[in-house]
Amino acid sequence: MRIALDVDGVLADVIHSWLSYNNKTRTVILKSDISEWDFWKKYNINKFDFYKELSTCWKSWKDIPPTESKISYASKELSKIGTVDIVTAREDSTHDDVKNWLKMHDIVFKNYVGVAEGTEKAKLDYDVFIDDSPINAESMLAQEKSVILYDQPWNTAFPDPRAKRIYELTKAIDVIEEINHS
Repeated sequence: MRIALDVDGVLADVIHSWLSYNNKTRTVILKSDISEWDFWKKYNINKFDFYKELSTCWKSWKDIPPTESKISYASKELSKIGTVDIVTAREDSTHDDVKNWLKMHDIVFKNYVGVAEGTEKAKLDYDVFIDDSPINAESMLAQEKSVILYDQPWNTAFPDPRAKRIYELTKAIDVIEEINHS
């Protein structure tokens, strides 16, 4: 079993850091205010500025919290049922920061795979993808890939039941075992 594990929004709560960054200079946005993937449009934030600011947040990688307290344990347990690769879409300049963050949080994985755009993940050869992006999930499902959607405010309206929703990473183990037996 080959497992593609996303970073931003699944392991790392980088939106928490971005909100702190944003709220110093713009209208205050709370995580609970975010209800869609491209929420930045609603606040008249340029897409390229948003992604550049996310990259800036990664420069302070030590300050980015994990999405949940047992994230290291979850990655260890996932690695017992398959090969876990980190598969992440990002700007090249942040890869070292992300790798440092993964090491600091003792995340277990075999390979680190970076792609330029999230939808490119669907072209990769994995048995299951764990991601938080509804856009990535849609492209993965279109390629008939198995998707586990890590619950976040920006994906709660994702309508396709083929993507199995989890609320904590350890729950992916049950879903993967179910996929293995079907």
